[in-house]
Amino acid sequence: MSDTTYLDWPFFEDRHRKLQRELDPWAAEHVAHIHGPDVDASCKELVRKLGGAGWLQHAVGDRIDTRAICLLRETLGRHNGLADFAFAMQGLGSGAISLQGTPAQKERWLPRVARGEAIAAFALSEPDAGSDVASMQCAARVEGDHAILDGEKTWISNGGIADFYVVFCRTGEAPGARGISAFIVEAGTPGFEIAERIEVIAPHPLARLKFTNCRVPLGNRVGAAGEGFKVAMRTLDVFRTSVAAAALGFARRALDEALHRATTRRMFNGTLADFQLTQAKLAQMATTIDSAALLVYRAAWLRDQGRTVTKEAAMAKMAATEGAQQVIDAAVQMFGGLGVKSGEPVEQLYREIRSLRIYEGATEVQQLIIARELLKEVKS
Repeated sequence: MSDTTYLDWPFFEDRHRKLQRELDPWAAEHVAHIHGPDVDASCKELVRKLGGAGWLQHAVGDRIDTRAICLLRETLGRHNGLADFAFAMQGLGSGAISLQGTPAQKERWLPRVARGEAIAAFALSEPDAGSDVASMQCAARVEGDHAILDGEKTWISNGGIADFYVVFCRTGEAPGARGISAFIVEAGTPGFEIAERIEVIAPHPLARLKFTNCRVPLGNRVGAAGEGFKVAMRTLDVFRTSVAAAALGFARRALDEALHRATTRRMFNGTLADFQLTQAKLAQMATTIDSAALLVYRAAWLRDQGRTVTKEAAMAKMAATEGAQQVIDAAVQMFGGLGVKSGEPVEQLYREIRSLRIYEGATEVQQLIIARELLKEVKS
């Protein structure tokens, strides 16, 4: 059982504590063991379960409670990394509609996403435009009451299983980031294809998308023309802190597994926990987790107070993801050979954590953001 004393911190209100305490046993019963060989089917099942139980309501809509999102991702991540992925992508995939969509777009898509009846995707990255979003090449031109999309997107989560994609394209209203727009593209639209399914070390639905003379109604544009970059950044701002929370969940599970291993593994007329080297490592793991948790929930609390959290969210993501990597690596080492056996919890966590240090802004990007914000403060 993971330590939950952090729920007593003043960052939280009673409704947050109630949310976590209701989700934890539900997740243990309903999603902890869903991770079969068919990743697409598992992900679809998780979306249905999360929607049916009402948990997705917290990720969809324009009144996002950041602390609730973080608690949900941390708890789901501790039980099942794919469950965290399924929850997060429903929020990220529909986030642009929640924040900037028209009333008609919201009415059409958001209730189905929240119920787990429609799977959403967020299509921003390209083969040569990852962290540098402004360099994207996928383009859309207006012809009458339609936009014609041409180009590619890659590393798109839920690619291949999503019912719709929010796609960001260059529309040319101005140079760089000021000439990008966002469009909802439904799966099966002529000219839109899944060009490649991408396999990664922690199996998730990922794909490369291709658009060739893909006609999309202008009514599917999310936000004003040329404001797609702002839409994308606002969406990512909501969910970046929650990436750190997912890493916390992975780290807490690794510490749980390490503690169980240390106290039950018999060796040299005692247990692994009797060795001071083991005790020192456990102490370091626990301290790393609490340090990251303080940064994560500080950023979440600040955002819920209406504050700008560019620096705080970057600090949280960097500390939590890098720290979780260290904690999980220590747990694998404590398990010895069993730690690298396929299917063991710590082996799965070792594969799950690696991508969190890259997506939604790699650690190096977070360092640049933090330094930039610090320098702004000095100059102001």
